[in-house]
Amino acid sequence: MRAPHTAMDATLLGGITMLPQGVSRAPLHLRAGRVSASAEGRALRVDVRGHRIFPGLINAHEHLQVNAIPPLRRATPFPNSYAWIDAFQQHFDDADVVAALSVPKAVRLRHGALKNLLAGTTCVVHHDPWHPALDAEDFPVALLRGHGWSYALGGPGFGPPVRESYLATPAGQPWMIHLAEGTDEVAAAELAELDALGCLGTNTVLIHGVGFDDADIERVIARGAAVVWCPGSNLALLGRTLDPRRLHAAGCLTLGSDSRLSGRRDLLDELGEASARGDLPSSALLDLVTTAAARIFRLGLRGSLATGAPADIVIVRDRDGLAADSLVGLARRDLRVVVRDGVPCIADPDFAEWFDAAGVDAVPVLLDGWPKLIARSLVEHAVFALEPGLDVSLSDHEREAELAMEARCH
Repeated sequence: MRAPHTAMDATLLGGITMLPQGVSRAPLHLRAGRVSASAEGRALRVDVRGHRIFPGLINAHEHLQVNAIPPLRRATPFPNSYAWIDAFQQHFDDADVVAALSVPKAVRLRHGALKNLLAGTTCVVHHDPWHPALDAEDFPVALLRGHGWSYALGGPGFGPPVRESYLATPAGQPWMIHLAEGTDEVAAAELAELDALGCLGTNTVLIHGVGFDDADIERVIARGAAVVWCPGSNLALLGRTLDPRRLHAAGCLTLGSDSRLSGRRDLLDELGEASARGDLPSSALLDLVTTAAARIFRLGLRGSLATGAPADIVIVRDRDGLAADSLVGLARRDLRVVVRDGVPCIADPDFAEWFDAAGVDAVPVLLDGWPKLIARSLVEHAVFALEPGLDVSLSDHEREAELAMEARCH
């Protein structure tokens, strides 16, 4: 899906671009919403000296609609996700949870998407039933489509039946399921159970895998399956996460944020969590949220800035050290520009000319106390109200017009 503006052809000059084969100091050309091998004569020239240019990030696991629901507070870890789900049932009676769930689901889905975009995530793997709101042309992020999924082997009954869903998914499309999300014998037995059902294949993507032992990891690798690592969520709910090193070495690992209901604030914070553990270097972590995610989920050129790839871009200041060190460890306020399909969406105020050239009406906001510009198409009062740290000042006339537009949409 495309952003609601026509992409302005642009050439980014003076920056260091992260390409699949390494880094490049050559100009980066954007034409018709994609990375181009050459410039168009009237392309806007954007000076990004002193910056690094990364592909938009891919969040490999997210539940978009639950990011504003207050999490369940508990000091001791759960043995598995099913115990957490059981405990959460009583939480539904809490007034703040009732209030959060009273917000229309379409609004909550857009809020989850905006949360991701603010952190430089331009493509999301949403692990829940499809909703018509996800098909909106102006949906803030790109989404994985055409995939198969089930929720889990046990626990809640929502989601497609496991074996039926797997068999109905074409071999060339990914099929995903929460699996081994725990530290007890229930979680430890799930990979063998899934394999016995005939659902462990080259397109299988297993979410979490905390209960895997070394033999399980070798079985996953041997079958050509993959795992989504969510350390923030795992540590918060279970007190433990998997060792990612063997899976990463085999090219079978990617990274997801889960949601704020159980995990960190966003994918940047998840990268920070993973980096602090020291299991993988920053270059490997960057791979997990770009090229590895694109390969595992069959997303083509997403996650790269190769010629022909969608012009989804994150620009940050260059920092000394390894290339990936300029991004891994940052917070969302540190991102200088976020671009989707060649259109600037969020940026620091000194990039106002790019918004103007693209015909994008930019609205001043504060993001975690830092001044930013954000495309007006992303400014929805009901969505912004759900996002801590995001403040916008509109005139009374602008607010009335915005509320009228939202009423027509919802």
